[in-house]
Amino acid sequence: MSGFFLSFEGIDGSGKSTQARMLAELLRGQGREVVLTREPGGSPGAEEIRRLVLEGDPDRWSAETEILLFTAARRDHLEKTIRPALARGAVVICDRFADSTRIFQGVTRGDLSATVDRLHGLMIGVEPDLTLLIDLDPEQGLARAQARRGSEMRFEDMGLAFQTHARAGFLALAQAHPARFRVVPGDAPAQSVAQAVAAAVLPHLPQAG
Repeated sequence: MSGFFLSFEGIDGSGKSTQARMLAELLRGQGREVVLTREPGGSPGAEEIRRLVLEGDPDRWSAETEILLFTAARRDHLEKTIRPALARGAVVICDRFADSTRIFQGVTRGDLSATVDRLHGLMIGVEPDLTLLIDLDPEQGLARAQARRGSEMRFEDMGLAFQTHARAGFLALAQAHPARFRVVPGDAPAQSVAQAVAAAVLPHLPQAG
């Protein structure tokens, strides 16, 4: 695969989706082909699974069932969107990838990390070239997420303790994989965060054009 695969991670309300869009705009302005996608979702089948896992009561699914659903969505996304884009040399920017499953299903509601990793190795087997972790205080992130309240609030409705546990998990994951992760503080104005993101990403990309 000749393209470049970049993911954004962070707790709910961290601003990662905004930063993914801003980076995509910057890179397109440089003449690059950019595929901006998201998880769960990013392909027709995966978008159908997205509605199942992000809407409804927090207790709708067990963590084990969620691991299977998210992995099924990710496999379809990989086959239909990510691999074809990378094969033609595009920059793929993904709003969440496997690290979210490692945290939200693997560590926040029990010790399921080994299960997540085994299934990932069997069915996905791909990691991003670079991962941007947009780090934010959980209270601030949850307040942001609740202020924009829509139908996809299942994980936000799990509460502050859940988001706090998730943040700690993301930071531990970044510390364990320093070659892939870059941690960017998310509490500054969006444009300032975008500048920090660009500074972290641009040195790793091939020359545009």
